[in-house]
Amino acid sequence: MVNYSSRLLDRTFAALADPTRRRILGQLAGGDSCVTELAKPYSMSLPAISKHLKVLERAGLVCRRRNGRVHRMKLEAAPMKEASQWIEEYRRFWEESFDRLGEYLKELQAKDKKQEKP
Repeated sequence: MVNYSSRLLDRTFAALADPTRRRILGQLAGGDSCVTELAKPYSMSLPAISKHLKVLERAGLVCRRRNGRVHRMKLEAAPMKEASQWIEEYRRFWEESFDRLGEYLKELQAKDKKQEKP
């Protein structure tokens, strides 16, 4: 198993746990956007959206550029890649475990068939 930064993974998964933040990331996947544009689809205040964006920033999932009064947000996908790799390792672990279990069950079935024959 590769060692991953547990702090980074914790922040990434905590940020991704919220559906509003996942939708914001989906919006940013289409390109950079200002905070007010990101807030339009939601029935919540601008300060509430800003709180969500701060969580995403702390997780390293977005970065903010400021041009005067306009704050533009950009998707930073690297933390999601690390989280995906972490999940992939466990997926492989479980697939290998299930494969071994399947082989063991085949062996048991073969033994049972041999015992059934007179």
